[in-house]
Amino acid sequence: MGHHDEYIVHRSKIFTPAFFGLLAVVIIGFYYIGVRFVEGIGAVTNLSDGYPWGIWITYDVATGTAFACGGYAVAILVYIMNNMKYHPLIRSAIVTSLFGYSLAGFSVVLDLGRYWNMYGFFMPNRWQPNSVLFEVALCVMTYTLVLAIEIAPAFLERLIYSEKKRFMTIKKAARWIYPRLDKALIFFVVLGITLPTMHQSSLGSMFIIAESKMHPLWHTGLLPLLFLINCIFIGYSMVIFESTLSSVGFRRNLETREIAGLSKIIPILAAAWLGVRFYDLINRGHLADAFAGDFHSWMFLGELLLIAGGAFILSWRAYRNSPRMVFIAAIMLVIGGGWYRFNVYLIGYDPGAGWKYFPSLPEFMITLGLISFEILGYIVFVKLFPIMPKPHKVHNPGVESPVK
Repeated sequence: MGHHDEYIVHRSKIFTPAFFGLLAVVIIGFYYIGVRFVEGIGAVTNLSDGYPWGIWITYDVATGTAFACGGYAVAILVYIMNNMKYHPLIRSAIVTSLFGYSLAGFSVVLDLGRYWNMYGFFMPNRWQPNSVLFEVALCVMTYTLVLAIEIAPAFLERLIYSEKKRFMTIKKAARWIYPRLDKALIFFVVLGITLPTMHQSSLGSMFIIAESKMHPLWHTGLLPLLFLINCIFIGYSMVIFESTLSSVGFRRNLETREIAGLSKIIPILAAAWLGVRFYDLINRGHLADAFAGDFHSWMFLGELLLIAGGAFILSWRAYRNSPRMVFIAAIMLVIGGGWYRFNVYLIGYDPGAGWKYFPSLPEFMITLGLISFEILGYIVFVKLFPIMPKPHKVHNPGVESPVK
């Protein structure tokens, strides 16, 4: 599975104005994280007994892990569908996934009221295997470790092919580890496909129990299936989003062949998701709630229009040949798919009379700090390690490039 000739280090300055802008947001976010750990969770959040989960779990865990499913989605194409033309995209997708899942796990730690008892999670005699939340936590933690192992060849290649004559012992060790890791990697790839399938569906399962507290537009026994399909089309859309932005930001050619292929798959998945969504509403007799004209119906129509609109754009070949339209459609699908998860976890959730929640400024700043940290980490990684696909010629001369 060695494919080191497919990837390159993007050699350019690390310390740019964008780097320092992101770093400033990271510092503000981590300042409030420090306040949270010193003064307690009540000092920085508007969480309550009615709303024990706020924006950190809703965005950083439920939505952020879907945004980080690019590695999972591309792995399905490459290793399950045996479509190796997408292989050049997989390292950048895995790096995005690694940061997304690492920060999701960190957000859970932030959200733990008594975080000092966290060690109990690693003691098997305290496990509760019947808990969906336990399964999600175990899968997310294991998957983060699997992602780190999957991206390890990039670190080893950086050492092996370095022209510097320092650290020869480390370089020798890297040469010894690399072929052995390459042989074992297929085992971790299988794990890397199995684990997200389990925990992404379980992120939906967690709310099945909350029937009396959820709006009927979002509560259904099909939540696990909807969350699973949702994370896959978001994953492909995020790969397009990340690939296009990095191509423009790093002044590289677009990966037009791969993006065009993903653009054909997304409408099929989105149509399947919409089909399940409408079948479920009709079957439960709640389709009329979608057009009631109240706050929740507008929230439903918002997610629906973005997902359906993005899928509609990508269903037309003329639009698929336009990187600009593909990029716009990908953004619509990412926002629409994420909006759906916000609706399930926060907007459609009603704990009862007297409870209200809106994130505090520190909650927003911590979330923005973590997002900035993820972007910062990605930028630094691709400039230090062979992560980016090696540039290739544009295969379809009719395709626009670059984005205008």
